[in-house]
Amino acid sequence: MDDTADDKILRTFVPLDGFKRETVASLARKTGLSRLAADRFLFRTGDQDKKTFYLVAGEVELQQQGTVVATIRGGSIEARSPLAPLMPRRFSARAITDIVYLEIDSDMLDIFLTWDRTGTYEVSEISPKTGAYRVAEIMPKGTGHAADTSNEDWMTTLLQVNAFHHVPSTHLQQIFAFVEHCKAAAGELIVKQGDVGDFFYVVISGRCSVVRDTPTQASGILLAELGSGDSFGEESLIGQMPRNASVRMLTDGSLVRLSKEHFINLLAIPMRRVLDLSPAMAAVKSARAAWVDVRMPDEFRAHHIPGAINMPLYAFRLKMSALEHALEYIVVCDDGRRSEAAAFILTENGYTASVLEGGLNAHRAAL
Repeated sequence: MDDTADDKILRTFVPLDGFKRETVASLARKTGLSRLAADRFLFRTGDQDKKTFYLVAGEVELQQQGTVVATIRGGSIEARSPLAPLMPRRFSARAITDIVYLEIDSDMLDIFLTWDRTGTYEVSEISPKTGAYRVAEIMPKGTGHAADTSNEDWMTTLLQVNAFHHVPSTHLQQIFAFVEHCKAAAGELIVKQGDVGDFFYVVISGRCSVVRDTPTQASGILLAELGSGDSFGEESLIGQMPRNASVRMLTDGSLVRLSKEHFINLLAIPMRRVLDLSPAMAAVKSARAAWVDVRMPDEFRAHHIPGAINMPLYAFRLKMSALEHALEYIVVCDDGRRSEAAAFILTENGYTASVLEGGLNAHRAAL
């Protein structure tokens, strides 16, 4: 990404030209102008990259089985629409000249489209003591009401969270209706290890640390540092267990939180993907997938699926970066609660993840 795209450029394309002013402004902050040299391919037939491409300048030819079927020039009527948007790609796109183009995540674009078409939202304070806010839909599209730009940035940040790309648009609207926005000061303890989980959190601004207390290390083990767009708290809610780490603000900032009930019903359940043992084993055998065991090391040593990677849930965020995005990960534990939490974390971080139906009990029964 070379330069940020401005509102004027975005409005030359369909359906962006129909977006409300505040929606275009939000999308512009997340979108950049990219460049590609002549004779290079922007995408190829069969690609499934979930990217939407718009040609800003230069010429691109669309090929099918080596035959040129169309030539698109920047600024033309044809260039107002996305380049060969169907998935998997039916055409290859080759730059005839040096080109300038927009690349937008297709899931994100769909969410922005849903947001734009379902009305604007306003944040109103509901608790002067705690600083919590509730979001409410106040005006359908076309009434002329302009959204409060002070609320726009945190709403845009929410739309970037990968977890929200996996839920139906109707759920997304409900999430906006139930989230609470909370200001937080440097040093403030947001989540305490051992407490019962009650909320799922997304960091809007500022930074915070995730620390696990241990008997042998007084200061605890730093598992992660989180910033804008990062989330936490799902392990306790999905696994129905106490918080396994403490989260404290490192700087002043703000958070959005969603109650356990709404998180489970609107986010966790729609994102849940389960595989039976036979298709799971077939996927691993074909090298398309790998096992990830999220139990404690002593549990893993006692029994595990051959070839499985052991990543205990409490340290999952710390070790997750070692995994490859190209593989699907089938997450296992004894009863499924820990594996569901880990699969959610993987999915919200851009991995493909499933939970083994029946957990290790199903694997033992098949031996």
